[in-house]
Amino acid sequence: MSDSARSAGPTATLRLWIAVVLFLAALLAVMPAQTFNLWKASIAGAELGHWVALGALLVLIIPGWWKSVRGQLAGALALVAFCLAFSPSVRAYRAGAGLGVKIDSAFGKGEPRSLPGASPMSSPWSLLRVATMPASPEVSVTTVNYVKRGYDEALQLDVYKRNRILPPAPLIVVVHGGSWVGGSRSELGALNPYLASRGYVVATLTYRLAPANPFPAQSEDLNAAIDYLKQHAETFGIDTMQIALIGRSAGGQIVLQSAYTKKDPSIKGVVALYAPTDQQWGWDNPANPGVYDSYSVLRNFLGGEPSQIAEKYRAASPINYVDSATVPTLLIHGSKDPLVSVQQSERLDAALAVFHRPHLFVKLPWATHGCDYFFTGPCGQVSTFAIERFLGSVLK
Repeated sequence: MSDSARSAGPTATLRLWIAVVLFLAALLAVMPAQTFNLWKASIAGAELGHWVALGALLVLIIPGWWKSVRGQLAGALALVAFCLAFSPSVRAYRAGAGLGVKIDSAFGKGEPRSLPGASPMSSPWSLLRVATMPASPEVSVTTVNYVKRGYDEALQLDVYKRNRILPPAPLIVVVHGGSWVGGSRSELGALNPYLASRGYVVATLTYRLAPANPFPAQSEDLNAAIDYLKQHAETFGIDTMQIALIGRSAGGQIVLQSAYTKKDPSIKGVVALYAPTDQQWGWDNPANPGVYDSYSVLRNFLGGEPSQIAEKYRAASPINYVDSATVPTLLIHGSKDPLVSVQQSERLDAALAVFHRPHLFVKLPWATHGCDYFFTGPCGQVSTFAIERFLGSVLK
């Protein structure tokens, strides 16, 4: 055996093992999640797939893979891994094509806000942005108590505001998810300073959690937070007639509920990301129990089953409040969501169309629940682009 053949053996074996790992990682970008942990891994698989694709490309471009059977197998696996892992980037590019025009058509022509040193995203998706967080300069955060529940439970707000901004500024209230039983106002927090640095006042809130505090406690707390911020508008530099709400998952249900039922003319628009919009439909069409126990989630949130409290299921479903006065609505949802079916957003989108209300549904074919966890990933970029252009259209 020649010296080159001996040295090729270990190298080919290492290359093969690397290719196998990259292939398995790439599968996370395309395969439906069958367990809760695989769902969490699939967020990274889809939203960081471009890095896996880069690794697969390196396996292919480093010379010598064709010199042995193991090397050739490694090359084949690397090629498949590249195609699978890079597919979310391709789909993000397609999903973003013409998105700005669609938003202008749905909600009216507007310009996203910007301030020196903090410009809006120029396109929905760019590989050049994946490694660098956008600038969010000069943002301060103030924490305040906005309402007291019971004797010793004060609920808090974090208010993000750019220093030296000329008031009054539009207000964005962001509500976290967590199946109504958990979560934190600080989670997925990159969007908050991003918007604040571009000229908005952004508030995130703690709200009461189920099962100790079932529906409608969460909506009541959001309404109280909005009222508090309006009452202290001078302190925070808020334009009290220019308010928008953003919520993720359970937070999406909460913001839709308030936007559709509070009947507050200052609320000009609402954004719901992967939100449960119809609780009865969610009960009738449960998630895969290996991934998510949606029956227990709904029982905790509403205090029972539809056969016991059908009216509560109806009352907690924003889809039932759509009418001819419903505020402009932006819906964002991934087609691969195993926790909250994409049909939840599709059905609300159809209801809004029946009443001819301004709305747009941005469907992300590669994405899963919580896909915007990585702010510079495909979902993070596309959703941020859509959100800031929506805000530019509805908040004047």
